[in-house]
Amino acid sequence: MTSIDVQNLTKEYGTRRAVDDLTFTVRPGGVTGFLGPNGAGKSTTVRLVLGLDRPTSGTATVGGRAYTALHEPLRHVGALLDADAAHGSRTARDHLRVLALSNRVPARRVDEVMEETGIASVAHRRVKTYSLGMRQRLGIAAALLGDPGVVILDEPSNGLDPEGIIWVRELLRRLAAEGRTVLVSSHLMNETASFADHLVVLGRGRLLADTPMREFIDARVRPRVRVRTPDPTALKAALARHGHDAVEHEDGYWTVHHARVDDVGRIVSGAGVPVLELAADQGTLEQAYLDLTATETEFTAHPKEARP
Repeated sequence: MTSIDVQNLTKEYGTRRAVDDLTFTVRPGGVTGFLGPNGAGKSTTVRLVLGLDRPTSGTATVGGRAYTALHEPLRHVGALLDADAAHGSRTARDHLRVLALSNRVPARRVDEVMEETGIASVAHRRVKTYSLGMRQRLGIAAALLGDPGVVILDEPSNGLDPEGIIWVRELLRRLAAEGRTVLVSSHLMNETASFADHLVVLGRGRLLADTPMREFIDARVRPRVRVRTPDPTALKAALARHGHDAVEHEDGYWTVHHARVDDVGRIVSGAGVPVLELAADQGTLEQAYLDLTATETEFTAHPKEARP
């Protein structure tokens, strides 16, 4: 079983501590979203995992071994950190061929990953002619080239059109279903919610959360129920008898805070209240994330006050 294990990891640059005693594990068979505000230490942590920097203390290993100790590492770990990493004067095919040759990856894999990532038709073009989305696909192709058990992607949806975003989402789910370990760093909360099973959240270099995504949301966003009825008086009276308040909205529905849909359903059914709509108003990842990181954001813009 190949996992990413971070143990008591610390990285200091002079007097600044970018990563502060981090401990977490990314396990195979799921997609782990790696979240945090700018300056939280995500990029530094990934660099430490990939041996691009040395920790001040602690360890970061892949399958129990340091990345720098892996023989032909592309076969074990595939990573996309920078869509501009490929030399602009090379063609996409040549870029992938060099990577394959240096890690003894069969040449046929070059054509396979270009087909898989949708860039086979432009494989002969120089990378400097590529759009950001095409360079992003090339970076993902390079990450998949060695058929690795561990895949680390930083903002994989960046620059992609809607079709490309859906493709990345499906790719991540497939990689996890195949038993691989998948770690994805992103600032797009709605997109992360569409593919992540688990979340690791950092703030100012420290671990803020390491939990399944649904648990993360439910722990920070109170449950609410949305109700629409032609008899609001009866609805409010029935809910009040059970200690619940209902708040009316301009478009005609009511919200019951701190309640679950099953409980509200039993209350209104028992009271004979006619119901046109009854639904759980679940919290979002964005709401839960902002609640957790509100005091951990290093860079915050303050709106200007309106002039009199």
